[in-house]
Amino acid sequence: MTPDTVPLEHREEIDAALAAVEKSARTWTLLTLGQRRTLLRRVHASVAAVAAEWADVAATTKGLHAAHPLRGEEWLSGPYAALVALDAYARSLSALAAGGSPLDAVRFGRAPGDRTVVHTSPLDLTDRILLSGYSTEVWLRPGVTPGEARRTAGLGQLTPTVSGGVGVVLGAGNVSAIPFLDVLYELLAHNRTVVLKVNPTQDDLVPVFARALAPLIEPGFLRIVRGGGDVGASLTRHPSIAHVHITGSEATFRAIVPDLRVPISAELGGVSPIIVVPGEWSAADLRFQAEHVVTMRLHNSGHNCIAGQVVLLSADWPQRDDFLRELRAAYDRSPQREVWYPRSERALDRARADYPDALWCGDGTRALVVTGPEEATPLETTEYFSPVLGVVSLPGTGQAFLDTAVEHANERLVGTLGANVLVAPETQRTLGAGFERAIAELRYGTVAVNAWTAFGFLTPTATWGAFPGGTVEDAPSGIGVVHNALLLDEVERTVVRGPFRPFPRAILTALRGGGLSVLPKPPWFVTSRTGAAVSEGFTRFRIDRDLARMAFVLAQAFRA
Repeated sequence: MTPDTVPLEHREEIDAALAAVEKSARTWTLLTLGQRRTLLRRVHASVAAVAAEWADVAATTKGLHAAHPLRGEEWLSGPYAALVALDAYARSLSALAAGGSPLDAVRFGRAPGDRTVVHTSPLDLTDRILLSGYSTEVWLRPGVTPGEARRTAGLGQLTPTVSGGVGVVLGAGNVSAIPFLDVLYELLAHNRTVVLKVNPTQDDLVPVFARALAPLIEPGFLRIVRGGGDVGASLTRHPSIAHVHITGSEATFRAIVPDLRVPISAELGGVSPIIVVPGEWSAADLRFQAEHVVTMRLHNSGHNCIAGQVVLLSADWPQRDDFLRELRAAYDRSPQREVWYPRSERALDRARADYPDALWCGDGTRALVVTGPEEATPLETTEYFSPVLGVVSLPGTGQAFLDTAVEHANERLVGTLGANVLVAPETQRTLGAGFERAIAELRYGTVAVNAWTAFGFLTPTATWGAFPGGTVEDAPSGIGVVHNALLLDEVERTVVRGPFRPFPRAILTALRGGGLSVLPKPPWFVTSRTGAAVSEGFTRFRIDRDLARMAFVLAQAFRA
């Protein structure tokens, strides 16, 4: 598709949008860091004004009716994600404007392989309360020192008068916050004004985006256009642009790059493993972690680039069958919902063809495939992007199993976006340094320990993207990172850590040296009875900081 073959009305819209942001690129370079921070606060206010509509429209387009228990997903992965990102970027701009670094108040640590660790959350009391027990850390590339990290944190905001030109963002179609967050990163990490092409699945949200982003649209720093692949192709080949960013499929990426004359960054998904390290688990542990795994697969009906797809279990774990029983039960009882993303039925049909003996749970649209390594190739090389969950058993226990599972994930599963590891704290202590070494060996852009990698997506001070090394010729999960509100350079990965046990069982774990959480069940769990109300409450607290209302929300969290 060339610009000449795009319908005239679209060509005129594209030309007008690019002309506006190209003209305003110089204006952006004239804004001081303080003025940019003020602008972000204006965007925060405009997002707050449309937050309820944003969540409602996003939920409705996905078939989640007004009383559906999973509508909270659209609060967290929409306005909540936008608001916390705006706050985090504003803090970074404040530090830079004062002559400091975004890392001045951040702790550093060390990881295997001469890696510097930046402890990126929690950074304030709010996160410690709302997201109790969860943390993120960014591992920099081997050899980067804390001093170098401080000096380079800021990226484009270290040279704010140097324009990065015009960027094109091809927005994702599955999660409503993604295009919003990608626009912010283009502006702040790279000093690029932006044309955002919205995926057709999110056309209903365009009026909401227009109001939420009005403080950026009014001065011409951003324009939003609609359209299909023809419009996207025309944008990426326009002579005015300096860069392209895409969140989407590898097939779309492959269609773009042959004629591309400018650099591209991308987030393309992949097949994400869930490594279950064998240990001595209670019945409550088995049930909770089974619901955790099911959440990784069924959130957003499985239409997530970071959805867990392949569970790696120990064939020699005495509790393997017990865990599988809990897993199937949780997969079956999770709330019914539509499989809504375009062409999802094709993906499910492919799973039926690949695995005719799969168990179909829930409403008959959820496949559970239990197989051995010899038959796992389709599961491990196809991102189904639908409710298809596989279980593959590998030999060994303890460190031997963990090392085997890490190697299997690295070598057999397509993609490098995210990996999840579930391990009892008692087992982790027994493994000692071998556990951290195994985490370092995982070649993934986000690794979550007793958490889901999506927590890294939701945390603005973490980074999000494929493991380094992707190229235009070979980018199974993409190139570069986004989010990264601390504006870190030389990033290798994000590591998320969460509690193995929820409250109140977490108290005993904490007394024995494990992590403590005061959440009985995270609100993003698909089995949370109060997830919708708590997710909305978390978002509203990011707007009004009403402590009395937040106390009521936390009380609801205890009824999850």
